[in-house]
Amino acid sequence: MKPKKNPVDDVLEARRILKEAGLRSTPARISVIIALKRSAKPQTHAELADQLVPLGFDKATVFRNLTDLAEVDLVIRTELGDHVWRFLLADPSHDRSSHPHFVCMDCGMVSCIEDMPLPNPSVRRSHNIARISEVLVKGHCGTCSSAGAV
Repeated sequence: MKPKKNPVDDVLEARRILKEAGLRSTPARISVIIALKRSAKPQTHAELADQLVPLGFDKATVFRNLTDLAEVDLVIRTELGDHVWRFLLADPSHDRSSHPHFVCMDCGMVSCIEDMPLPNPSVRRSHNIARISEVLVKGHCGTCSSAGAV
């Protein structure tokens, strides 16, 4: 059984992440990072606000902090075609530009498609592509497809 992590450790880790990004450690930023870290899937602003408003943060503060964190690449912002931004805590050890990602349009689950590499940089340059940030493949995961096929 995995030991429970001390909540103080989450705060210290969030402070470290913010310091390394050159941002001040505010209670709102720390809370947003912790909420995203604990989430199993990307969260919408509304989902995060539902968690953080009862803690004393207003919706505008949550959104402003999500935007600030996305601007320094601590948070990844994605949209599934429904015009709703979803936010995911970035993993600095994960190069999102090296392979596509699958996003379930029903549950929002994101997974790597490791066995489908993107073209190498020399091929990208020959097609006048300076930088690929991410390639998303959208569809329905096996769990959601099975649930809908009942």
